[in-house]
Amino acid sequence: MNYKPIKILLVEDNPADIRLATEALKERGVESDLSVVTDGMDAINFLKRTGKFSDSPRPELILLDLNLPRKSGFDILQVLKADPNLKSIPVIILTTSSADEDIAKSYSLNANCFVTKPTDLAQFLEVVKTIEEFWLTIASLPVLSGRV
Repeated sequence: MNYKPIKILLVEDNPADIRLATEALKERGVESDLSVVTDGMDAINFLKRTGKFSDSPRPELILLDLNLPRKSGFDILQVLKADPNLKSIPVIILTTSSADEDIAKSYSLNANCFVTKPTDLAQFLEVVKTIEEFWLTIASLPVLSGRV
């Protein structure tokens, strides 16, 4: 069976973390169509397909940082999970925070997973590997029309 690459949206403002996530996915051989936005307002526009993002692909998985310019990850989660057309997209919070209140708030806004980003390169790569193994191999994601 011929599978299409999974559409992943990475919402991250740190260029080093963007590079690490991109490299980790490539290293693991993940067939993905990775889109990256670097601030919260662009993330919302990407998901709503407005403005310069009118042709954006609908992601099948979102990796979301909480601390973003213009709109926070919490704001994005709130918009995303309130939209009937978007709420089924799994959202993995991938952030430097390990604060109990951030974890609780993320889950109360229906995040699917909360992962604290390690500062060590090898550990960061291991986290991305674990996300990939679970979310792209073990878990079943919602099927989009046209995905085979």
